[in-house]
Amino acid sequence: MAESTASQIIDAIGGAGNVKSLTHCATRLRFELVDGGKVDQNRLQHMKGVLGAVPQAGDRYQVVIGGAVASMYEEIMHLPEMANAGGAAKSANNGKMTDAEVKAAERAKARGKVAWLDSFFEYLADSFRPILGVLLGASIIIALVNLFISLGVIAGDEDNTSLMFIKAIWKGVFYFLPIMVAYNASKKLKVDPWLGGSIMAMLMTPQFAALSDAKTWGNAVSCVENATLGTTDCTATVFGLPMQLSDYSGNVFVPLMMAAVLGLVYHGLKKIIPDSVQLVFVPFFAMIIVGVLTAFIIGPLGVWVGNGLGVVLAWMNGHAPFVFAIAIPLLYPFLVPLGLHWPLNALMLMNIQSLGYDFIQGPMGVWNFACFGATAGVLFISIRDHDKEMRQTSIGALAAGLLGGVSEPSLYGIHLRYKMVYKRMLIGCGTGGVVIAVLGWLFPSVVASGETVRGVTTTAFAFTSLLTIPVFNQMWVYGVSIAVAFAVSMFLIITLDYRTPEQKAELQERLAQEKADRELEAQAASAPAAAPAAAPAAATATAVAEAPAAAATATDTVNAPVAGHVISLDDTGDPVFASRALGEGVGIQPTDSTVVAPISGVLQTVAETGHAFGIKSDDGVEVLVHVGIDTVKMNGEGFSVAVAAGQRVNAGDTLVTVDFDKVKAAGYSTTTLMTVLNTVALAGVTPKTGIDVAAGDPVLDIQH
Repeated sequence: MAESTASQIIDAIGGAGNVKSLTHCATRLRFELVDGGKVDQNRLQHMKGVLGAVPQAGDRYQVVIGGAVASMYEEIMHLPEMANAGGAAKSANNGKMTDAEVKAAERAKARGKVAWLDSFFEYLADSFRPILGVLLGASIIIALVNLFISLGVIAGDEDNTSLMFIKAIWKGVFYFLPIMVAYNASKKLKVDPWLGGSIMAMLMTPQFAALSDAKTWGNAVSCVENATLGTTDCTATVFGLPMQLSDYSGNVFVPLMMAAVLGLVYHGLKKIIPDSVQLVFVPFFAMIIVGVLTAFIIGPLGVWVGNGLGVVLAWMNGHAPFVFAIAIPLLYPFLVPLGLHWPLNALMLMNIQSLGYDFIQGPMGVWNFACFGATAGVLFISIRDHDKEMRQTSIGALAAGLLGGVSEPSLYGIHLRYKMVYKRMLIGCGTGGVVIAVLGWLFPSVVASGETVRGVTTTAFAFTSLLTIPVFNQMWVYGVSIAVAFAVSMFLIITLDYRTPEQKAELQERLAQEKADRELEAQAASAPAAAPAAAPAAATATAVAEAPAAAATATDTVNAPVAGHVISLDDTGDPVFASRALGEGVGIQPTDSTVVAPISGVLQTVAETGHAFGIKSDDGVEVLVHVGIDTVKMNGEGFSVAVAAGQRVNAGDTLVTVDFDKVKAAGYSTTTLMTVLNTVALAGVTPKTGIDVAAGDPVLDIQH
């Protein structure tokens, strides 16, 4: 006997023993788990009856079901294995283990001796992830400046004041990058992030830089030339001790190391300093202790480590360029999904700061374009096979990749869901790697210092997209290499497909079912017109009487359920709605307390708590109105419901009156979300955002 969807969900969530608690709202099952790492995300996303699966912080997990969530919840709770769900966690708490200890124990079982490694890469990721946007913006500015200089649109000489100003825009990002990294790394370690940023800023002040001026300080400062890196290293005598002086602008290793030490000092000080004076004395002592340690020890050590790694990789690139250029594209497809690419990103930045150029980003671009080529192949097949869902996914992923250099939408939206993609894509990675290795060897680049380097180089940290191609030295070598990687991956996906035979059969079955549903709907719509000629008089009278409902006017617009300011689902703060798992729609920041029906139809769902309503129009448009975010937890307080499930309503009829002040006081967002649940069955749903509306004003255009 086939396993029920309820059983499959519990199995994919990690088993009943992994469930600490389960609740639901109008559309989602809300799990609190013992260990979120046990969830089979891929299986859930492809499970029949599941619209989406969204992990959240603190081992919480949401499974999107839609209007049938209440019945699914009941099925799950009546499963035999759910009778003792949460028992392990409860007994652990009775044994005086905290939630954090239970979580740590479970993770230790799953991850074993490498749990510290997981934490390390998480630390790296969270130190860089918040600033990726400004890094991307700066890299595009660099690319455009280089392009305009090469085209002769702007002069590239140093006395061009306009060019100097433009350079200041992007150089500010990279010059003060250590402060940004220190801020994020400190925040990750639960340290006052402004404290971490301030300590790093100390090493970038004019006063610290002035210590390198031997003319000013005489014998207190000595400088030597570093022939390997082409730089000058100075040492100053401070408090009778030697202090190595370095240019820390653009450095990322030092702030990462400094924040780690700061975390130990900061939390240690909080244990010994009374709460009443921590605000003053914790920062005071931390700045002195960690500031001195960073200037004398951590800073020089970080520079040494970064330079050392850069020199090793530079040696490999110079002496074994074929191995290097091919290995990078082949490794990246496995590093990025695991978050293990952050150390290489840090090395790229360090290379630019120490060597004046980077040689890793060229081969990395080969992997990126092989990835985008595979996505382009998937897009081609989705158009050919009329797979609307995959077409939408691949268009978004390809746009993010080619214009932004971001591979994650392709990886998580497509490649890791269809493992056959990797077999095709890796060939593209390898082929592009061979091309950049051969051409890089035959046509070496000359960097600013006059040094000849085998391979493609760049003096900027650039997200490898179409827009940033001009930042690479030997641009034509880079262009040919990424074009080959893109074309090979795309060709292999188109010719060999990206799906298993079972996945293709599943798609054909789904498309056939959708076609059959459309035909049935068309027959139902045309049936009343033919009924009078073939039916008895009584039946004819009935058909004529019912004709207005059956041949209902098409729903071309969906109105605002409440007065307020309309925003995109992306800006609502709810990841499930933002993912469009519940269809396209809008969010409204309300200015009135009355929520009305956005369309005419029958209420399919009315939440007991009054926070959610599902309405289906006569022509089949299904609309969800969700009042506030997480307001299900208010258990109906402040919500005065005016309707019941199964009731017919007209557009503008009151659904619920809400005390939004009470919602705000409870700590929940008042943003009211509205989506068209069956968006995929329609030709299009177009939101109108960025406007102020009254209840009843159109905010969604529907195309049938």
